[in-house]
Amino acid sequence: QVQLMESGGGLVQAGESLKLSCTTSGLTFAQTAMAWFRQTPGKEREGLQCISWNDGVDHYSHSDQGRFTISKNNANNTLYLQMNSLKPEDTAMYYCAADEWGGGYCYSPNVPNFNFWGQGTQVTVSS
Repeated sequence: QVQLMESGGGLVQAGESLKLSCTTSGLTFAQTAMAWFRQTPGKEREGLQCISWNDGVDHYSHSDQGRFTISKNNANNTLYLQMNSLKPEDTAMYYCAADEWGGGYCYSPNVPNFNFWGQGTQVTVSS
């Protein structure tokens, strides 16, 4: 059974940093493309970044403007998102997602491309 669980969200002030984690189980993690998305109420889920099996990174959005960095640790099957210089507009629910069928490569940030999702972790940035 595949499970993804995000953690690390919280309430911070503008300009501060957070590091999100996504612990996984049941995946062939080292061979799976993993991504971070975010969503605010009433809006579509926005793809941020994707990391392929060989650590290639696709930037799905310009909204993070180089402030966010995706990474992964195959030894502990965990995906990360380092977020620096946070802004109030970064306030959202953040989700990790796995594309187990894409051969380990990142493609388009279409939500249906990713067949496993976590429950999300809330990030709130105050001004």
